[in-house]
Amino acid sequence: MTTAATFSRYADLPALIGFMEGDEKHDGASLSTTDALWVLYDRVLDVTPETAEDPARDRFLLSKGHGPTAFYAVLAAKGFLDVPTLRGWTSFGSPLGHHPDRVLVPGAEIGSGSLGHGLPLALGSALGLRAQGIRKADGTEPRVVVLVGDGELDEGSNHEAIAAAARLGADNLTVVVIDNASSQHGWPGGIGRRFEVEGWEAREVNGRDHDALDRAFTRTRDGRPLAVVARVRNGN
Repeated sequence: MTTAATFSRYADLPALIGFMEGDEKHDGASLSTTDALWVLYDRVLDVTPETAEDPARDRFLLSKGHGPTAFYAVLAAKGFLDVPTLRGWTSFGSPLGHHPDRVLVPGAEIGSGSLGHGLPLALGSALGLRAQGIRKADGTEPRVVVLVGDGELDEGSNHEAIAAAARLGADNLTVVVIDNASSQHGWPGGIGRRFEVEGWEAREVNGRDHDALDRAFTRTRDGRPLAVVARVRNGN
């Protein structure tokens, strides 16, 4: 039987994604997230299959959930999912649907559906952890990271979350914006500027450059939430 240990490298992700067929129209949405997801789970997030229920774990929320195959592949590579589960995805009885279900998918923190909900949920999670006084062994707060698409930033619920986060000092919150030029409206001065005017720290990077992504995600908390804009071109 194929095991997760067999497919545990970044180079294995195309093969893992290839096990999941039948949703090719969302390939671009999924593949645009591959590198950011890998860097987060491989270098940044303090969460493993063994600590997935630990209250002090870092949390990753996938708001851009309509193309989940890259997310499922990374979870499999990191041992949250058994690799054979990928082959039967979206079939009757499979825990893996076209949108992740937090009840069925090990490692999934939220169920996705309508775009625009992930960032408000992430802000609530970050504030909830702070209100409970939850800390890691080293005394730091757990980190909450949410991945959104540039298109879903058009949704009104995101406007409210962006405006509130810095004013509430949610510096344990990071939003990763996958910018594949799919937004209908855009923002004067660019996506990063949108966050900066509301008091966030914003960084823009090549969304395929792992070292650049790692540097962007690594930071000293200064009372501000962090927005990382990862620029990608679908298919490249």
